[in-house]
Amino acid sequence: MNSMAVPFSFARTSLIAGNTFLEAVRQRLFLFLVLLAVALVAGARFFHEFDFGPDGGVPELKFLFDFGLGALIFFGSTLTITATAQLFFSEIENRTALTLLAKPVWRAEFVFGKFLGAWAVVGVFCALLTGLLAVLLWFRTGAILAANPGAFLHGGRIGLGDIAIVCGLQWLKFGVLAMMTLLVSSFSGTNLFSVVMGFFVLVICHLQAFAHQAYTRVEASSVALGLMIETLARVFPDFQFFNLADKVGTEAGLDAGLALRVAAYALAYILVFGFLAVFSFRRREI
Repeated sequence: MNSMAVPFSFARTSLIAGNTFLEAVRQRLFLFLVLLAVALVAGARFFHEFDFGPDGGVPELKFLFDFGLGALIFFGSTLTITATAQLFFSEIENRTALTLLAKPVWRAEFVFGKFLGAWAVVGVFCALLTGLLAVLLWFRTGAILAANPGAFLHGGRIGLGDIAIVCGLQWLKFGVLAMMTLLVSSFSGTNLFSVVMGFFVLVICHLQAFAHQAYTRVEASSVALGLMIETLARVFPDFQFFNLADKVGTEAGLDAGLALRVAAYALAYILVFGFLAVFSFRRREI
């Protein structure tokens, strides 16, 4: 039966996403990365033994926050790339994708279902680390206030809402990374190639600021090279936009409007790369 004879179904997409999520949480890689990241973040509480200077708890909380966020970004990126590629190719290699797509299932449903399942797994990972980091900072804030009630009179306190916003934006960034990995997987022949290209794309997206600087330097001397650099800067998202950690703990605090614009930026890239992945996958022989 031709899948195009039936309308696109969010129910079938959700079913594929649910099965993908269950498959992912059973993988040892997910459990290993969760335990390792949790151990690192939980172990950060021992850093209060360090000398953070005369300001006391203010730099300590910022250090703990940056350390926990760094663990979330590193392990979250690793989980996003490897899990997305592995979950996609497990269907291809086991021939279950052929059986599934022989039914009235759109390839768009398959791609977006795989994406939502992988993104949900990364979301669970982010929620666990965000909750642990929030609890850690809450306890340390209480201990610092008990020892020095005036420690945060001039700012430096990290709110739970700021933690949730910053970590939530990282989850959106992982969504962009997952969809870009799916785009590579849609035409890639092996899981290894998709994983390697996923990390390569991750590096490119984090170096976008350098690409813009290079464009301004070479624009006058070489129009062609400048145009190529500018094109790459437009095609690949700039992951530095998602880094709002520097605003946490300051007097100005996080800008809610900026956070919403970054979220819209991420969702736009997810949709664009998603449609490109569907277009590429529809032309692939399974």
